[in-house]
Amino acid sequence: MHFLYWVKYFLYIEQHSKIMSKECQKSTNDNHNSIKPNRSIITQLISKESLMGRAFEYRKASKLKRWGAMSKLFPKLGNIITMAAKAGSPDPDINPALRTAILNAKSQNMPKHNIEAAIKRAAGKDAADIREMHYEAKGPYGVQLIIDCATDNGTRTVANVKATLVRNKAEMLTSGALNFMFTRKSVLTFDKTDEMDLEELELELIDAGLEEIEETMEPQEDAEDKAVIKVFGAFEAFGDLSKALEGMDIEVKSAKHERIANTPIDLTDEQMEEVEILIDKLEDDEDVQAVYTNIN
Repeated sequence: MHFLYWVKYFLYIEQHSKIMSKECQKSTNDNHNSIKPNRSIITQLISKESLMGRAFEYRKASKLKRWGAMSKLFPKLGNIITMAAKAGSPDPDINPALRTAILNAKSQNMPKHNIEAAIKRAAGKDAADIREMHYEAKGPYGVQLIIDCATDNGTRTVANVKATLVRNKAEMLTSGALNFMFTRKSVLTFDKTDEMDLEELELELIDAGLEEIEETMEPQEDAEDKAVIKVFGAFEAFGDLSKALEGMDIEVKSAKHERIANTPIDLTDEQMEEVEILIDKLEDDEDVQAVYTNIN
């Protein structure tokens, strides 16, 4: 699969260079920063290699946007850490959920003092009761959405989510309406080294519950994209996969449960642009942790 990925990647570079050249000829403005890549080509040549229905947080555009909005991202990560610490021990060595939450926060470059503050909040007398909530919705063009939230005020959160849906031609569904349309999977990500071989890793991890392994490129804020490996397993295989990778001395960068669509759909570029506005508005909400869709 990774061979095809690189073929498509270089095709993208070639086509994008032609587009840049044409735009430069048409423009009287010498400011190269005003020229933006054609997202439709990115969608066609690169996004096809990603697994279906994955949260939009894995799209490069979303990552770049989050780097410019850390003031919103860190409180969201902090809520997950606080919930994990409050539900168990504040010591990550004996609290797997907290250890995973800290791991994911570090993967987003959350400062150490922010992480420590989130843990301390769990022990405070006036600590807010943060709960996980999930909403299901139907958007335009047959798009289905599951919206994961962490909030200390469910009334506020549901009102905000509903308002965003209505303003963007979507509607909330009854709880459980999409239960059979998505499957929860364990997803663990780590950096690829020159010594790693996907086939060997697959053989090593099958007994731990591995269902799929994928090599992809991870965008970086101030550097070139780097190669990473994602492993996927059943929801209940999370612990076994984590232990197996630890036993292989592989440092996991992020470990999450994600919702994967069972029957993904394709959208035109115009439809995708409209739906992305809805998703971006949802993700901008301080209580929304992730938005999963059935988009291919």
